Amino acid sequence: MPEGKIGVMGGSGLYQIEGIENIRETVVETPFGKPSDAYIEGELEGKQLVFLPRHGRGHKISPTEINYRANIYGMKKLGVEWILSASAVGSLKEEYKPLDVVIPDQFVDRTNRSRQSTFFGDGVVAHITFADPICSELANVVNQSCKEVGVTTHFGGTYLNMEGPAFSTRAESNLYRSWGMDVIGMTNLIEAKLAREAEICYTTIALVTDYDCWHEGHDAVSVEQVIEYLMQNVENAKKIIRTTIQQMTLNKRECKCFSALKNAVLTDKKQIDPESRNRLDLLIGKYL
Repeated sequence: MPEGKIGVMGGSGLYQIEGIENIRETVVETPFGKPSDAYIEGELEGKQLVFLPRHGRGHKISPTEINYRANIYGMKKLGVEWILSASAVGSLKEEYKPLDVVIPDQFVDRTNRSRQSTFFGDGVVAHITFADPICSELANVVNQSCKEVGVTTHFGGTYLNMEGPAFSTRAESNLYRSWGMDVIGMTNLIEAKLAREAEICYTTIALVTDYDCWHEGHDAVSVEQVIEYLMQNVENAKKIIRTTIQQMTLNKRECKCFSALKNAVLTDKKQIDPESRNRLDLLIGKYL
């Protein structure tokens, strides 16, 4: 049984998974501002879970406006060691159909850099290794869970993180396809970076809702059909997450995620001011 807690990020309906007990809300304060919402804590088969709707309940926060640092810091503060991130995506490949699941192992950043994607700066410099941006051990468990649930799954691939809130132009969509990208979304790259800085294992469960706008049949898909796909994907995500949690039986993390900051801080410890030490103590205190 995992010693730490398992975090789940996605829509507000995800914490309505059958079997969850002792559900309670926890408001977390962080040095980086307010998270998207109160965290929902609960238990499933003796394992401690922490849920957070990344867009807030009622979907009030756009991808650009999300306080990613506060969201991940709050997870860390609550003792989360693993994060399962469920996310709706558009497909950039014919073979990745609506209602399929993709477990990407790479990201490409196409945001406008207005999002805060690091806990560091302001006098403290740290460079994490990010060649492999998701936790392969956690991703393997998710992949096996998808198979058990019976969802068509594609293991590996690249998630292109666009800015939004508008969707792609057709020219952009075709450009990304020419680059070999697999799916497109608006949120997960920043989460993955910050989770790595927080030494939290992270993986994406990318749920395909449509073919973006490159596909010749794009205009024939009705809003009602997309909503139906979204609702079915929520149900699939809940099954995948429940099954993944059931299979997580590790007592100790053996991946490199848990020590990502061990040699990452380059700033002379003597030069780190008290305010920065206090702000970052949860993350790097054990290394100072």
